[in-house]
Amino acid sequence: MDRVGVGIIGCGNISEAYLKAARDFPILDIRGLADLKPEAAEARASQFGLRARAIDDLLADPAIDIIINLTIPAVHVAVGLQAIAAGKHVHSEKPLGLRLAEARRLLDAAAARGLRVGCAPDTFLGGGHQACRRLVDDGAIGRPVAGSAFFMCPGHERWHPAPAFYYAEGGGPMLDMGPYYITALVNLIGPVARVSGSTARARPERLITSEPLKGQTIQVAVATHVAGTLEFACGAVVSIAMSFDVPRHRHAPIELYGTEASLMVPDPNRFGGTVEIARAGQDWETQPVEHGYAEGNHRIIGAADMALAIRENRPHRASGDLALHVLEVMEAFQVSSDAGRHVTIASRPDRPAAMPVAGFA
Repeated sequence: MDRVGVGIIGCGNISEAYLKAARDFPILDIRGLADLKPEAAEARASQFGLRARAIDDLLADPAIDIIINLTIPAVHVAVGLQAIAAGKHVHSEKPLGLRLAEARRLLDAAAARGLRVGCAPDTFLGGGHQACRRLVDDGAIGRPVAGSAFFMCPGHERWHPAPAFYYAEGGGPMLDMGPYYITALVNLIGPVARVSGSTARARPERLITSEPLKGQTIQVAVATHVAGTLEFACGAVVSIAMSFDVPRHRHAPIELYGTEASLMVPDPNRFGGTVEIARAGQDWETQPVEHGYAEGNHRIIGAADMALAIRENRPHRASGDLALHVLEVMEAFQVSSDAGRHVTIASRPDRPAAMPVAGFA
């Protein structure tokens, strides 16, 4: 099968994981790296034996079909629109945009030109989550009726070298980590129909304890604890909490409760992990994980699936429609908290197709 030309815009921290993972997907032909800071592109290109290029040069290259957008969240939509205007498909880091309205503009622009939009996270394509998907599809837990989803930590200023953007507009625990959890749940049980939420901000500023900015303070402009309920179209009700305000906890990342059994789902920020099922009156039993991509970090698999989908003329799994739905759900928590009411979710994407057990090349 012919390889698909790819250009990457954005050479920050996450680009290293993408470029390492790209080696496992020969469908991807990485034809250049670009960044507003040319020295960042040069450094990453030197590390991986690739070519650093200007952004305009990358966008003008007819051999490039997909732009992987690894810029900061505040410019995800702007860079995506540039790529679409240049006739390129786009696969973006999460979230798709900071606001639903701007993300819709991106999808509308792509649709008008017959181009595809994809978006991280793609961890739900990993072996651990696909094993859970198969169990749900096979009826192993019965009809899903409830669940829980938790990400809670003390904050990213403890380890990130430049953590301020996590606390600026477009940051916060829901937009940062919510995409992993909500995407994983939609993959398992379908779209969300209604949201109720409450939000809080524990303190107005944060002290950075990581290098090189240790001792500096960050002004906090967003909610740092977001909690509430997801009501799914299938009828399941899932409790969720995303927080930068919790010193430590013992909640599992995701649990699903069905009429026949409960399912322990691995961390959605990872591709693999232990899968367990427990039936009433029985202990938890570890389930086999036979799907591919259960070991290691494959943070380019969504773009690889898009490339294959282009060649095979089928829908890609980590789609723009899925990411738009997740963004609408995340935005609804603040709307619900501010208005003191439930928020109905308008979008209804299809569940992405399950992955083949053997994966793909």
